[in-house]
Amino acid sequence: MTSLLINGVLRQAAGGRTYQNINPATEASIGEAPDCSRADADIAIASAREAFDNSTWSRDHEFRAHCLRQFRDGLYAEQEELRNILVQEAGVPVALTHSIWLDTMLDAVSYWADLATNYPYEVQISARDTLAGVTSARTVLREPIGVVAAITPWNYSLPSNVFKLSAALAAGCTIVLKPSPDTPWSGTELGRIIVERTDIPAGVVNVVTGADPLLGEVLVQDPRVDLIHFTGSTGVGKRIMASAADNVTRVCLELGGKSANVILDDADLPSLAAQIAGVCAHAGQGCALTTRLLLPRSRYDEGVAVAKAAFEALRCGDPTDPDVIVGPVMNARQRERILRLIDKGKQEARLVVGGGRPDYMPVGYYVEPTLFCDVDPDAVIAQEEIFGPVLAVIPYENDDDAVRIANNSVFGLSAAVHSSDTHRAVGVARRLRTGTVGINGAVWLAVDTPFGGYKQSGLGRDLGAEGFAEFLEAKSIALPG
Repeated sequence: MTSLLINGVLRQAAGGRTYQNINPATEASIGEAPDCSRADADIAIASAREAFDNSTWSRDHEFRAHCLRQFRDGLYAEQEELRNILVQEAGVPVALTHSIWLDTMLDAVSYWADLATNYPYEVQISARDTLAGVTSARTVLREPIGVVAAITPWNYSLPSNVFKLSAALAAGCTIVLKPSPDTPWSGTELGRIIVERTDIPAGVVNVVTGADPLLGEVLVQDPRVDLIHFTGSTGVGKRIMASAADNVTRVCLELGGKSANVILDDADLPSLAAQIAGVCAHAGQGCALTTRLLLPRSRYDEGVAVAKAAFEALRCGDPTDPDVIVGPVMNARQRERILRLIDKGKQEARLVVGGGRPDYMPVGYYVEPTLFCDVDPDAVIAQEEIFGPVLAVIPYENDDDAVRIANNSVFGLSAAVHSSDTHRAVGVARRLRTGTVGINGAVWLAVDTPFGGYKQSGLGRDLGAEGFAEFLEAKSIALPG
């Protein structure tokens, strides 16, 4: 059984309470996780508050960088154990763990270790006559915001935990990390690494897990918390905003998406088969996946044929199989929600591939890769985030129509554009109301690139200097000029 990390100590929940950690591929328990109480969370918050207010952590940039490099090295040392946790508790296909889910994200910690010392925390502004008519020089200081409550999802459990931890610590904050109830070990294992392999002081990092998703509300409503850094659904994000309003607590929210993949009429359609099928990776459980495929009507039948062949080649499978990219969805509740939306799609559009549970995978929370065509832009399956291996194909008339349809969403997280004319593709990308756009297969996801959304896809940014700044306050000091 894994342990909470509270005030520098690996310990169990009050009263020894635990809950079962379920493998979504087998529906069986892989072990227990601590079931944190309100009292446990209260101690974790108090510990983070004490460490921020009464230690040198927030001011010692070099020490923070040192600790983060220790953390990075600890992640590398425990890499195979982390891989096993991802596959077992999150159902991440082992093939995908060699990408952003694990291998390629580990050294990203170095980026924040460098920022801890290299960020321009103090900027001088030359003397000038101010609005009050007094000549003054000014200094703008960037200071850590304080105690961070980091609440993370199950789909990118480990990367989300590592990225939030690293950025908050680099900025000089202290943190209470609450991983998803479905993926507790992706958080508790990090707590163990911090205790065993780093010099991070007691109270700076706290990790709490619990079966009840409402445990997060304890963190959200506590006035000792200075920033709520959340990744998850738009619905939960709205509730967090409402709860945070009582204390005017700062929020950074990375929320849902219904991203469009815009295929222009001069694109090389046959070459896009793998990219189209990629929306089913990790069973389609990705907020930035392009789950709306926009095809020009002049090449619609050809595009549908390419998508159909790509989806027919996909099969669900055991995530421990290195040839599998479509594993299970996270839990039974999520599977039933996806199937309900698929049933709605059968009423709204033409089902081409899939549409149910795979009969060849009787055990596990599996959903067939599912392709719908002739989808109306206003249909439920074109508007609602399904968070499963489902793609909606929508025809359009011309570039203006494609942009209109792509922007016809309450979300604005990501998008893709494909064209043999890069200049034309960039022109379309500039008109899309989304936080990220990939053109002709180029990938925006990187540790130094800000990630986040427009509209109901969130507030603020993860990653990059912009994401780092979410953990900082700005203070202006004026001196006689």
